[in-house]
Amino acid sequence: MIAYDIADHRARRRVEQVLLDQAARVQESVFEGRFTHAGLLALKRRLVAELDATTDSLRCYPLCAWCEEDLAGQGGGRGDADYWVV
Repeated sequence: MIAYDIADHRARRRVEQVLLDQAARVQESVFEGRFTHAGLLALKRRLVAELDATTDSLRCYPLCAWCEEDLAGQGGGRGDADYWVV
């Protein structure tokens, strides 16, 4: 799971576009996807390049594969991807 809080609109839009290509949006600034270790490292490098370290934050939360059965959602959000675990 990847979440961000980015102050600059242009930087936020660039991060959003990268994530839309590689993950499923489940909240406005929260995405879920499956990545290899190398793929996640490359993605983080690409995203961090867009951030201002004094105002922005990026969080990547690994979710264990055996926890997948315990994931739950509520409401009509956009979490309709065929995968859930990073």
